Amino acid sequence: MSIAVPTVEANGAKIPLIGLGTWELRGRACARVVEQALRLGYRHIDTAELYENEREVGDGIRAAAVKRGDIFVTTKIWPSHFAPRELERAARDCLARLRLSEVDLLLLHWPNPQIPLSETIGALCEVKREGLARHIGISNFTVALIEEAVKLSTVPLVCDQVECHPFLDQSKVIAACDKHGMAVVAYSPIARGDARGNELLRRIGVAHNKTAVQVCLRFLVQQHIVVIPRTSKLERLSENAAICDFELDQQEMIEIAALAHPGGRVVDWAYSGRMKWD
Repeated sequence: MSIAVPTVEANGAKIPLIGLGTWELRGRACARVVEQALRLGYRHIDTAELYENEREVGDGIRAAAVKRGDIFVTTKIWPSHFAPRELERAARDCLARLRLSEVDLLLLHWPNPQIPLSETIGALCEVKREGLARHIGISNFTVALIEEAVKLSTVPLVCDQVECHPFLDQSKVIAACDKHGMAVVAYSPIARGDARGNELLRRIGVAHNKTAVQVCLRFLVQQHIVVIPRTSKLERLSENAAICDFELDQQEMIEIAALAHPGGRVVDWAYSGRMKWD
């Protein structure tokens, strides 16, 4: 099986709508799943400084023997490295671990209120100008922070990577990104497995001969939201990617959207504790 993944265009970037998240993947297992994903037809791999697996992600990319120009690689800089000189050094360290000359997308992983955003965004733009990243963006930014970042940036920001799934209403962030031509990239798109046991998603899946997880992912992709589910299992790689051969109707989309509730967030790190989510 080889999948054909559509892309979404955002301020000059063409981002594959389906990618592989690598949070918590380590060592040889990480390299193996990245290689398997690319051989299967995935073309979008997401990692981060924090994940401590960039070296293994790079190993998997090389083992897959897919042309570098066909792969969209994203990594993220941790907030403790947001001071201008630190950010550039961290970006170069990421590239050294990945053994790449550039990444396709470099993101600020979380907001850091201890360092002026103007300084950080300025440094991020400089990293792009130096050719270390083809595109730049943000992650875990609220609507207010999206607006501030866009005003400060001298080059287009292409996405906000945020927790996004049917159990969490991210309509305000989605609207803010759309306003500025930015993509939304959804991490934890199946709510750390919660989608698998949801009765509504299961019932809709039966009607389409799909699983609850596939319906969950299709709900996002059908809104042109990029999904980067993490898995270490080959069968899950195939399941997560097989979502482009069916379509949810308007009533199904409405029913799934109604699953959102105030306690739906599953990722709420210390860095977000001082933030007012939208």
